[in-house]
Formats: sequence, structure tokens, C-alpha cells
Amino acid sequence: MRRRDFITLLGGAAAAWPRMAQAQQPAIPVIGLLSPESATTGNINGLHEGLRELGYVEGQNIRFEYRWAEGRYEQLPDLAAGLVRLKVNVIVAFVTQAALSAKSATGTIPIVMVGVGDPVQAGLIASLAHPGGNVTGTCSLSAEIVGKQFQLLKEIVPNVSRFAAIWNPANPVWQALQLKQAEAAARALGIELQTLEAKTPNEFDAAFEIIDREGTRVLVILLDPVYMTHYRSLAELSRKGRLVATMAFRAFADAGGLMSYGTLVRRCGSQNFLDAGPTNSDPQRCD
Repeated sequence: MRRRDFITLLGGAAAAWPRMAQAQQPAIPVIGLLSPESATTGNINGLHEGLRELGYVEGQNIRFEYRWAEGRYEQLPDLAAGLVRLKVNVIVAFVTQAALSAKSATGTIPIVMVGVGDPVQAGLIASLAHPGGNVTGTCSLSAEIVGKQFQLLKEIVPNVSRFAAIWNPANPVWQALQLKQAEAAARALGIELQTLEAKTPNEFDAAFEIIDREGTRVLVILLDPVYMTHYRSLAELSRKGRLVATMAFRAFADAGGLMSYGTLVRRCGSQNFLDAGPTNSDPQRCD
């Protein structure tokens, strides 16, 4: 082989090598994250820390595609469809409505649900023992806690015959389960139930004005991501209205609301713990 031919062949191989090496490198797994919250309020420190414990570090051997609905639940189906078009390896969906949107968008990409109340009632899985399909994850079944909240409030104010409940119609599936529990509890206790809608913090004042105008003194705030994000505003409005109020989020009571009772929810990482549940829960645990 002539020298010139050899150099040409070597140069061509060298030019092709980077492309060949790149083609042989395995693709970095991509996690699609779907949440009705915003990037500033959604706390996913625990997710990142858990992945690091398993050896996965964002930007090194794993990548995230974040899709935040900014409190607008109606955007979740389109955001879920976008993740499917990107062909992510798995979708992590926070709360019921996001999980339902993800399930409607794909029957093949694995979906990990987080913070879902009752996945069986919501139609996400067939049963807790045998979920089936492409959905797995964790659930709290905290809709059942609403009845206990009513009982506790009745013990505090036994002579009151009417309760109010604030709920978010933008999150219909999960909120409907809680409303059903609230209505059943009210019937069992012989209490009239006043329901008020609030989709965003801009609607909080109007709901509390109605409560004040009609003279209702007892309030149950149904659990919802928007309400959890803005628990301080709800606690302040409850305190100003001198309401006997509860929410299944411990931070609500810490912020000035009367009481909380609900499933323990820990948010781990560099931020402080925010949790719901009986106040005697172990402050050192991170679940």
C-alpha cells in the first residue's frame, strides 16, 4: 500500500471513530416528571436523594424532563402527551390527576404515581395486591381521613350543626373521593354541609367571605396540591375568621390553623420537613 493511500485510510478512520464511539455509548435514561405544582413550589429533593443512593445522578447517568402545570390542572394531559412524544423511559406523576393524565397518554411507558389518594377508586390500578397495567407507586388512601376529621371537629364543637368544606374542582377525581367521604361523615353526624370551590389562591378570599357571611364556624379544607402549596394563606384566613378549621397537612396547624389530622407526608432534603398527620409523629423519620 502506498504511503499516501495509508494516510488517507487512517485519516478517514479517525474521522469516523468519534461518530462510531458515540453511537456505541448507551443512551442516558430519561425520567419525565409530571406535576400540577410549579418548579418553585414542587419539592422533589427526596426523589433526587433516593436516586443518588441507587447511583443515579442527574446530568451524569440520568436526565430529567420536568413538566410543571403551575396549578393549572387542565394542562396536565398535554404535558403528559409531550413526555410520551419524547419517549421518556419512565414518568413520575405527582397526585391523582397527573397520574390519570399520564395513564391516558400511554399504556406502555412505566408510570410511578406519588401522593395518590386511592388509586383503585380513581381507576389507576386494578387492586393494591395486583395493580396490573403500567402504573405503580405509592398511595395514602387519605380520603378516608376526612371522616375522622369531621368526628374530631364535632367533639371540639358538639353544638354546631353546619360545617363548611373547601374543595378544588380543577382536581375532580381526587376531590370527588374526599367530598364523598365528607358527605357521608356529615350525614352520619347529622350535620349540614356547605361546600365551596376554590381553584387558585385568588379564589380563597371569596370562599372565606361566603363562610363568614353565612355564619359557618367550622371548616374542613380538603387535601389538594394547590392548598398544600398555599397552606399559610389558608391558615391565616382561618385564623382571621376565627374558624374551627382543619386540614390534612400538619404545616397548616403550625402556620396558625387550629388543627391537622392526616397521613404523614415528609418532604426531605435541604428544606425543612413539611408534613401532615398526628402531631406526635416522629420528627426524625423521613418517609
